[in-house]
Amino acid sequence: MIKVAISGVAGRMGREVLKTVLAAEDTELCAAIDVFNEGLDAGTLLGGEPLGIKIASNLAEALTASGAEVMVDFTGPRSVTANVLTALKAGVRPVVGTTGMSREDFIKVSELASNMHLGCIIAPNFAIGALLMIKFAAEAAKYFPHVEIIEKHHDQKLDAPSGTAIKTAEMILEQRGDFQQGLALEEEKIIGARGGKMPGGLRIHSVRLPGCVAHQEVIFGGVGQTLTIKHDSIARESFMPGVLTAIRAVPRLEGVVYGLENLLFE
Repeated sequence: MIKVAISGVAGRMGREVLKTVLAAEDTELCAAIDVFNEGLDAGTLLGGEPLGIKIASNLAEALTASGAEVMVDFTGPRSVTANVLTALKAGVRPVVGTTGMSREDFIKVSELASNMHLGCIIAPNFAIGALLMIKFAAEAAKYFPHVEIIEKHHDQKLDAPSGTAIKTAEMILEQRGDFQQGLALEEEKIIGARGGKMPGGLRIHSVRLPGCVAHQEVIFGGVGQTLTIKHDSIARESFMPGVLTAIRAVPRLEGVVYGLENLLFE
């Protein structure tokens, strides 16, 4: 049994992870951490029977007292780095679904994970279909270098663009090299109308609306044709098989793995 602590357990993704950890045969919930609902039994989050584990707000204390082996973090971009560093210092292996970590913070986490000889998985997206979308988009970029990305999420998401969109763009840029797209004399009549600009002129457009969960289109343009690669997560359950894969894999890893595709695809 893998002893799992959930950071951000009271959030929408945290509750899905809670259900998943409780249902899996090889995982055991040992701690539930959130700044909200402190002191309540974690079972109340699912409207079920008490689990005998109260929600704690102090991450370091909860990890140490519970003997956690893995921490799953779905919190927010302002707290994720501190949470991951706290877990590593406590000898706990993080599985991170929270996006918005800066490059500088990523380096800090990577250095500490290596020094502690602990595995850490940081995944912009846990949905298998989304990972395939990124893989297919990178392949398509070899033949269609003109590309823009449109990502749509619910209106409570704190960061934009999404980690998935950034990861997709990084994979595309890796394949197409120094290619430059777009019109040099282009003028935005409203600032931001053309979206965020990545190297080489690749644009990312972020939509935030109630009713959305997680959606992305990668649109390629060529002479007389377009190609669209699209993925939709219509429910948060779509991320859970990937979360379980990461929980099961991280105990045997050392250092940071960025992207679940590195565990799934050769």
